[in-house]
Amino acid sequence: MDVDKLKAILAALDGTEVTRLTWVSGQETLDVRLGHPPAATTVHAAPLPAAHAPPPPAPAPVAPAPPAAPAAPAPAAAKPAADAKTFTVNSPFVGTFYRSASPENPPFVDVGTVVKKGQVLCIVEAMKLMNEIEAEQPGRLVEVLIQNGSPVEYGEALFRFEPA
Repeated sequence: MDVDKLKAILAALDGTEVTRLTWVSGQETLDVRLGHPPAATTVHAAPLPAAHAPPPPAPAPVAPAPPAAPAAPAPAAAKPAADAKTFTVNSPFVGTFYRSASPENPPFVDVGTVVKKGQVLCIVEAMKLMNEIEAEQPGRLVEVLIQNGSPVEYGEALFRFEPA
């Protein structure tokens, strides 16, 4: 399925009361289920810290750590300067990240590979659909940020490139 078609379908469903959509076009089938299950998890997480009063005092003894914390922002400040020369490719979907089309195939790209605009970088499986993620601009791969087979969130950085 074309990524742009999928984005258009999801955009059309945004703001509606539709909770399930099954769409068939030729041999392609798309089954979308919308809901808010993470909200229940958030509700459970909020009462637990309130019920456990002893853990908040444990972070209080960590007060000596804040002097060490200013030392940490200094290296962090140096890293964004290096990052200013790089750009990331982010996941357009929630799904599972794959570096190759199958376990037997080599990865689409490796560190040091120079890619062209439109070149396939990886696959993100979302709802049993294999979505090819393409380079939006040319560049040289500096770092792969996600392990093969790992779950990814929407907007999560997958690769770091330097312009080519």
